[in-house]
Amino acid sequence: MRILSYGLMICVLVSWQAVGAVEPEVEQRVKQGLLKIIPDVEIDTISATSIPGLYQVTMGADVLYVTGDGRFALTGEMYDIEGRENITNAEKSRVRKAMLARVPESELIEFTPEKPEHTIYVFTDITCGYCRRLHQDVPVLNENGIAVRYLAYPRAGPASSSAQQLQAVWCAKDQNRAMTDAKSGKPASSESCEDPVAKHFKLGNEIGVRGTPAIYLEDGRSLPGYVPPAELLGLLNGGR
Repeated sequence: MRILSYGLMICVLVSWQAVGAVEPEVEQRVKQGLLKIIPDVEIDTISATSIPGLYQVTMGADVLYVTGDGRFALTGEMYDIEGRENITNAEKSRVRKAMLARVPESELIEFTPEKPEHTIYVFTDITCGYCRRLHQDVPVLNENGIAVRYLAYPRAGPASSSAQQLQAVWCAKDQNRAMTDAKSGKPASSESCEDPVAKHFKLGNEIGVRGTPAIYLEDGRSLPGYVPPAELLGLLNGGR
């Protein structure tokens, strides 16, 4: 199989859709083709598209397109020109939204206003400067109806000292206070519990986290690092 990578794939489509049902023999060819180049690939879905002979494959939050004979794979962003939509980003957002929705609320550290209007998910580290800056914005975000849900992402890995600090925060009796203290440079008490730090780190890698803070909006859109409150509010209220 050959993989063709394009920064932009432009397709004129009357109506794009991943239409679901795929013939078993086509599904098998697509899987076999991908296994030749990615032996340990874990495929989540294979869907037919509106382009005859082209199939959409999702692997975690990654999306690519494979021909039905399993010979060619395309990576990059696909656009529906008539619909003025970035198809690939829309699919990635849908997948990310579903992945985050599966995280139990009991595993999240949440700073929530009385009447939340929006929710953001933030993969955070303790030693990250912009993570600390974002945490300083939390009161302003809450005042504007934005709930902040934290997940742990120790940039140096689940065996690092920053992971241990995150574990202490998640194991604290008052998690919110421990998070605020940790972001201020105060060490959290070293209580132990069945914490979700390693689980969150794995999810972060699957969802596409490359640095912290990694912010995900309620519709699954991702933001590249720290975003000031006013800009964040604009995005949540329909901006792009």
